[in-house]
Amino acid sequence: MIPSQRLSRRTLLRGLGVAMALPWLEAMGPLRAWTETDAKSAGLKPFPNRLAFLYVPNGINMDDWTPAAEGADFELTPILKPLENVKGKFNILTGLTADKARSNGDGPGDHARALASFLTGTQPRKTDGTNIRAGISVDQVAAAQLADRTRLPSLEIGCEQGAMAGSCDSGYSCVYSSAMAWRSATQPLPKEVDPKVVFERLFSSEPDTVRVQRDRKRRSVLDFVMEDSKSLIGKLGAGDVRKLDEYFSSVRDIESRIERAEKLPPITKPDYAAPAGVPADYAEHLKLMCDLVALAFQADVTRVCTFVLANEGSNRGYGAIGVPDGHHDLSHHGNDATKKDKIRQINTFHTQKLAYLLEKLNSIPEGDGTVLDHAMIAYGSGNSDGNAHNHDNLPVLLAGGGCGTLAMGRHIKYPKETPLNNLWLSLLERVECKVEKLGDSTGLLSGLNG
Repeated sequence: MIPSQRLSRRTLLRGLGVAMALPWLEAMGPLRAWTETDAKSAGLKPFPNRLAFLYVPNGINMDDWTPAAEGADFELTPILKPLENVKGKFNILTGLTADKARSNGDGPGDHARALASFLTGTQPRKTDGTNIRAGISVDQVAAAQLADRTRLPSLEIGCEQGAMAGSCDSGYSCVYSSAMAWRSATQPLPKEVDPKVVFERLFSSEPDTVRVQRDRKRRSVLDFVMEDSKSLIGKLGAGDVRKLDEYFSSVRDIESRIERAEKLPPITKPDYAAPAGVPADYAEHLKLMCDLVALAFQADVTRVCTFVLANEGSNRGYGAIGVPDGHHDLSHHGNDATKKDKIRQINTFHTQKLAYLLEKLNSIPEGDGTVLDHAMIAYGSGNSDGNAHNHDNLPVLLAGGGCGTLAMGRHIKYPKETPLNNLWLSLLERVECKVEKLGDSTGLLSGLNG
């Protein structure tokens, strides 16, 4: 029954100096009413369409991942079995290729290229020095265009610390193996692995007066830095001018974040115990990060997230599931049945954590659906078979309804060599970020909406 008095979708709870945005309530009217009235007048959709990209390293045992049948009648394979409770909420996409993860004349280094090109679709420059170069990643294209709608433009997290310098893979900088998000071709974004830090970033309980004073001081410092740096331009070479321009871009980004934060209602901590730090147990670490993604999306603190479950080329052992062997070592299985079985166990462990996140998002009501219905969660790897280091026919899963723009519960096969970035281009369109090209994309991916 529709209540006699409507509440605004932007209603806030106020008390003790804080204000908290409400989730969707029946008193706010049915989804259709919001769509046709409030959304039209506000120029917004009734519920935000979120984007998350989850990455697993070293490829996947494709025989244990790929369903035999196409369409809605596919059966869950051993690795996909943990996702049984949300089978109707995801698609398996086969045939997609990350061409720029291939050598293309650059020799070995498939692990570094796999992660660096996964969301960019660009060939990373082979260097272990400071002259790194890849391309802007799909998450940052979305973050740039959606930045004015949330407190944080994007969230970059992971469960394995990675170096942002040094050599890690056949002459490639370590940054390529650990960073998935790239703000520009030369600006990788480091991920945060400490759940406590992520929680504080999402739900700072700083009083308004403290925050305002801090931001005023920060802005005055930024103004001084910008003015003081102008005299340097004529004294620098082209490379330093580029670096200084990137620095200015970062300064301007901080300025815009300060201005945006002042206009948004303060965020208060949810009914969730703040993490104490990085858990010793990897499974618990993954679950904590999944909880934080769900909280961030539910509270609309951000609508864009990248989550690296483990760095590309990771040789982490999985003793808790009876596989103490290094993951990367096992991925070079040489078709040894015992090693392949252990890889399958690791792959299944990862999909168990994906299932945890999807079930959590699907348990949060929002309008006539759930947060998962109003999200697009991509999961996969830039390697296919870790033993062969091939980058075609990648293991890719897409979950969520995309606010009604995606049809789920299917196995979709695409023609050989279909660029992975065609998928990313299609997701961007569904969050109202229309770009003509991203990396090596050749067009939109068909068949996603049924």
